[in-house]
Amino acid sequence: MLWLRPLTMLRLLALLTLCETVRTGFFVSALPVSGPALPLGAAAIGAMAGAHYLADALAKGPAGLLIGRWGRGLGAALLPGPLLGLAALLLARHAPHALSGVLVCAAWGVGYAALWPGVMSASQALAVPSRTARALTVSNLSVAPAILTGALVVGPLMKGWPDLTWTALMVTQLLTALLALSLLRVRLPAPERAGAVWRDWRPVAGLLPAAFVQTLAPALLSTVLYPLLDRLNLTVRDLLPGGALALATFGLSVWLIGRRADRGNPRRALLPGLLLLAGTFALAALPGVTGLLPLLGALLGAGYGAFITGWNGLVARTLPEGQRAAAWGTVMAVEALGYAAGPVLGGVAWQLAGVPGVFGLGAAVFLGALLYDLLRHRAARRAPGGEAVGGKR
Repeated sequence: MLWLRPLTMLRLLALLTLCETVRTGFFVSALPVSGPALPLGAAAIGAMAGAHYLADALAKGPAGLLIGRWGRGLGAALLPGPLLGLAALLLARHAPHALSGVLVCAAWGVGYAALWPGVMSASQALAVPSRTARALTVSNLSVAPAILTGALVVGPLMKGWPDLTWTALMVTQLLTALLALSLLRVRLPAPERAGAVWRDWRPVAGLLPAAFVQTLAPALLSTVLYPLLDRLNLTVRDLLPGGALALATFGLSVWLIGRRADRGNPRRALLPGLLLLAGTFALAALPGVTGLLPLLGALLGAGYGAFITGWNGLVARTLPEGQRAAAWGTVMAVEALGYAAGPVLGGVAWQLAGVPGVFGLGAAVFLGALLYDLLRHRAARRAPGGEAVGGKR
C-alpha cells in the first residue's frame, strides 16, 4: 500500500474523482450540448467555463495557504467546492442566465481551488516514506478516467437522454457533497517544523518555470488534435494500438523507474523522461509519422511515466514542510497557467507550420525544461554551501 492511512486517502481520491467527473461533464459536455435549449449561447458558455477555471487557478495558492494555517482543517476546506458545484448545476438546469451563470461558476472555481492542493498535500503527508513519488503520481493520475468519462461519455448521453443525464450529474454532485461531509474531521498532520518562510520558498520558486513548461507542452495539442488527425488522414481508432502500448509502457515506467525516484535522486527519473518526451515529439514532427505510431506510443508512455514520477518526487522533496499545502497550491496554479497558454501557442504553431510546427514546438519545450533543470542544478551545486534539491552535492 502506498499510504499509511489508505482508507482516508481512498476517500479523498474518490472525492477528487467524482468532482472532476461532474466538472468535466458539465463544462465539456452538458453545457455545449444543451446550450441552445437552455438557452445559453457559445459565448456565455465559454465565459462560464473560463471564469471557473481562471478562478480555480488563481485561488489555488491562497486556498493551500488557508489549509495549512486554518488548524490543518483539510476536511472543512473541501466542502465548499461540492456545494457550489451543486448550485451551479441547479442554476444552469432550472434558471439559466449568462451573468448569474458566470458568477456562480467563478464562485465554484474559488471553492474548488482547495481540492487539488489539499489532496496532493494529504497524499504526500500520508504516503509511506519510501513510496512518496509513486503515491503522488497515483494521486495525480487517478482523475484520468473521470475526465475521460466527463468528456466522452456524458456528451453522448446528453444528446440521447438529456433529462436523465442532468439528473445523474446532480445526484453525483450531491453524493460528492455527502462524501465531503464525511471527510469534515480529516486534518493534515502538523509539520515537525514551520521553517523560515522566505528561505524555504526559494527552491519552490525555482520549480515554477518547469511547472509551467511541463503542462504547456501537452496542452499544445488540446485544440488542434482533430485538425491534426485530419491532416494526417488518421482517426481516433488508428490511435488505439499506439495508445495501448503507451498505457503499458507508462505503467511499467511508473513502477520500475518510480522506485529510483523514491529511493534515490528523483532527477534520475525526471531527466530521462524529459529526454524521451523531447525525442518523441521530435520524431512525430518528421514526415511519414503515421508509420511510427506504435513506436511513438511506446516512447510516449515510457517517457511520461519516468517524467511524472521524477517530477512528483522532486516537488515532494522541495516543498517547505511548514507550508506544504500552500506550496502545492502555488505549483499547481502555475501548472494551470501552462494549460491555459498551451492551446494559444499550439494554435499559432499550427497556423504557421502545421503538424511539424506543433510537435517541433513541443520538442523544444521539453528540451528547454531539461536544460533549465540542468542549469539550475549546476548553479545550486556551485553556490557556497549549496545543494540541489533532491540530490547530493
